[in-house]
Amino acid sequence: MKIAITELQGLIEQALIGHGMVPANAPLVAATIVAAERDGSRSHGLQRLPGYLSSLKSGWVDGKAEPVIEEAAPSLLKVDARNGFAQVALARASLRLRAMVERQGTASLATRDSHHFAALWPDVEPFAADGYIVLSMIHSRARIVTWGGTKRVLGTNPMAFGCPRKGKPPVVWDQASSTMSQGDVLLASSAKRQLLPGIGVDAEGRATTDPDAVLQGGALLPFANAKGGSIAFMIEILSAALTGARFGFEDTSAGIKGALTSNAGQFMLLIDPKRIGGDGFVDRVELLVQHLLAAGTERMPGDHRYARRALAERDGVEISDGDYSSLKQGQR
Repeated sequence: MKIAITELQGLIEQALIGHGMVPANAPLVAATIVAAERDGSRSHGLQRLPGYLSSLKSGWVDGKAEPVIEEAAPSLLKVDARNGFAQVALARASLRLRAMVERQGTASLATRDSHHFAALWPDVEPFAADGYIVLSMIHSRARIVTWGGTKRVLGTNPMAFGCPRKGKPPVVWDQASSTMSQGDVLLASSAKRQLLPGIGVDAEGRATTDPDAVLQGGALLPFANAKGGSIAFMIEILSAALTGARFGFEDTSAGIKGALTSNAGQFMLLIDPKRIGGDGFVDRVELLVQHLLAAGTERMPGDHRYARRALAERDGVEISDGDYSSLKQGQR
């Protein structure tokens, strides 16, 4: 069935509020779930809602948290999310972050004690749409093995990048450091679908294509082997060591029933390209894009999401009868 985006947003907000989130925070978190479902990123859409609700109900994450924001330098904001959701922290800091980049040409955000359980591209797309270059990254609880290791230490550690285009939606990509995101492994598990070789190992460190073996004591592998491990390490440094957040291996959620989100950190860098390249920056971007397309590139990152978004805005978001029923009941 299909429902209007506004109805989906309202139903998710009510479910979050019903599990302890304050009304002021619910729209910010719900919007990231809606964005993923609307744009076809199903691994981070409604599939994740039970995890949000379970984490709220368990007390692992604070749905009432109000972040504390500190200007640590002329172009650096430090945010203590106070064990709340990262989307709330970013929303509260956004105006000051934008003011900084307008003054200084660049601005950085370092967030600690936050929970980010969503896709990362909704965080960066609004800034890129407004003409900024933006890079953001987060880490998660330990989920991958790399560099010959046999124990999980680093997280799947995604990062997202966005830059403006001339007269078109920005180029925005979002990718995990692992060969497959945790969300996509969860989708495969729900669908009883085997993984491709090279994605994960079981609890004994043996290669497996069984998503449940990866999820239940196993581990994911980094993309491009050691190179993906290097990126995961860099992200852990910037989003955990730099921000003061706990490392993925320091996660204590295992001792709390229902705690599914990761208490971690987020790093974001904003650059105003006009301060360096003038008004010609978007022309240079477009020149590069056109050469890529002429060389056979079929689409730019984000294009599929924009196309699916246009259909959802026109026709509504397609969800299952079961999901709709659960939403109407507030996900209990």
